[in-house]
Amino acid sequence: MPRVDSGPTPSQAAQAYLLELRTIAGTGRGIGTAALARRLHVSTQAASEMLSRLGADGLVAIGPDREIGLTVAGRTAADTIFRRHALLEWLLTDVVGLGWAESDAEAERLQGHLSPRVESAIDELLGHPPICPHGNPIDAATASRRPAGVPLSDMEAGEHATVYRITEEAEEDAGLLSYLEARGLMPGARITVLARSGSLDALTLEGVRGRATLGLRPASLIRVLRGEADPSLFHLVPERIRPAGR
Repeated sequence: MPRVDSGPTPSQAAQAYLLELRTIAGTGRGIGTAALARRLHVSTQAASEMLSRLGADGLVAIGPDREIGLTVAGRTAADTIFRRHALLEWLLTDVVGLGWAESDAEAERLQGHLSPRVESAIDELLGHPPICPHGNPIDAATASRRPAGVPLSDMEAGEHATVYRITEEAEEDAGLLSYLEARGLMPGARITVLARSGSLDALTLEGVRGRATLGLRPASLIRVLRGEADPSLFHLVPERIRPAGR
């Protein structure tokens, strides 16, 4: 996969804003400065100042309704950051052996320090993954070629499906990531929905590691494909670099 060059790497703080706006864009919803500040756990003033800097750099734009969005250049920069983050997650989970939540935090610390040469070398080592370990497309071009999937929360009792991706919004919940990993609910895993209860706001399913229960809200952040999915949709790190037993 060729490397996308978006120019100088933004600061770590700026990267957090770009990735958050990338995540929000994926939901199809808009967001204002105050709501973005809450999601990033910063003051509205701090968010406003950072957005002004990103706007001056041509990376974000504010619409007439005051909603914030990425420009084309901003989306390219965000995709580049996400790609580095995803490559590091693959390396940390499938080669080093860290858990999903821990690798996400470590990748966030490291993503701004990868040189293009090291980034390309890691990409080659990992077999050019088009997705992150949670199944999310590395860039917009990849996303356009892949099926959207359906929310797990839409599935009914008795239906069979394959876990397709843990959306970027779900990735922000470290506890949810750890639970899904512990229950084996990873991209490519086959599941059967045992019960879905609107009144209890919960869904019970059978997976590769037994039963699991999810609230309908977190289940709505997980995409599945009904029935058995095409194995080519899921990336596997080359066996030659996997530790024994993984």
